[in-house]
Amino acid sequence: MPAAGPRRPPGAARTQLNLGRALPFLVLVVTALADLFTSDDERFERLLVAAPALAAVTWTVRGTIGIGLLAMVVRGLLSFDRSESASALLASEVVLAVVTGVAAWVSRVRTRYEQDLREVSAVAEVVQRVVLRPLPERLGRFELHLLYLAAAAKARIGGDFYEAVRVPGAVRIMLGDVQGKGLGAVETASVLLGAFRSAVGDAPDLASLADRLDDGLARYGGWDPDSDAAERFATVVLVELPDDRNIARLLSCGHPAPLLQHGGEVAPVVFADPSLPVNLAGLAENHHRIEEVAFGPGDRLLLYTDGVSETRDRAGTFYPLELRLRGWIREAPADVPALLHRDLAAYGSGGLDDDVAALLVAFPPDTP
Repeated sequence: MPAAGPRRPPGAARTQLNLGRALPFLVLVVTALADLFTSDDERFERLLVAAPALAAVTWTVRGTIGIGLLAMVVRGLLSFDRSESASALLASEVVLAVVTGVAAWVSRVRTRYEQDLREVSAVAEVVQRVVLRPLPERLGRFELHLLYLAAAAKARIGGDFYEAVRVPGAVRIMLGDVQGKGLGAVETASVLLGAFRSAVGDAPDLASLADRLDDGLARYGGWDPDSDAAERFATVVLVELPDDRNIARLLSCGHPAPLLQHGGEVAPVVFADPSLPVNLAGLAENHHRIEEVAFGPGDRLLLYTDGVSETRDRAGTFYPLELRLRGWIREAPADVPALLHRDLAAYGSGGLDDDVAALLVAFPPDTP
């Protein structure tokens, strides 16, 4: 994988950056004009110190020093327009030199911090690609379209997790949600993803796969008893889409029921006996029951976490996901995640305050 380079800022941020870089020159021009076109009693040259100070916010060390030197030159030129003692001019130039030096130091600290932040962001991108690998747009006979948002500001990974794997004779999918937030939730999610990937190819069915998830988290807790991951549980939904039949097999470990679009109807998959969440199986006798539903060409299956279904508006009403999905039946499957993202952001009264994961599995209508 090629090393990740610094990202260009988005349009609005780039515009703000360009305005910030132009501001020191605007200060120099406005100060010079104000000093030239007003009487000698009105003095504006003291404002020149703002130019290097502002430059430290957006310019490099060299750029900041250059703008400070330019301010000193402008100060010297303005002194020719009035009778001014050499000591007064020298004092002003010394002040400008000191401010420029301090601004250069601030710029150096800022650029080092930005470099560290870029490196951390690059590492985060690599970690995300390892822990939460990008899903292919098509796997076997099926299209996969994902929406994933971490609740923590600037975070790329949260407590929601997903995976889809092609195994002999089928496609198997997992989507889950770890209890809680923060690094402990990310740790638990990574453990469950590792357990799924190691077992998905040889587990005879979804029930065995669910047991392997429980075993994986239990073993991890035994290796590191002090780990926060050992104390957390996760809700999970597992899906198996066989190659030789137009059906979907599903198993829920305490997870919200996926929505199935079959023909023109949208309804949640009914789980007669859902299993306990992962890492809670020891609290009671846990028998996994696999549900089987028709899933053929033209059908869609939406897996999601409670960050979607439990988003509330100002009145405290939960997000009407089933109703929204009915309204998007005629939309292209690839467009649904973006529609969902925009609609959730507009619906939530305080923005999205929980991790969000939604995976739309579409069976193209022209598939034989």
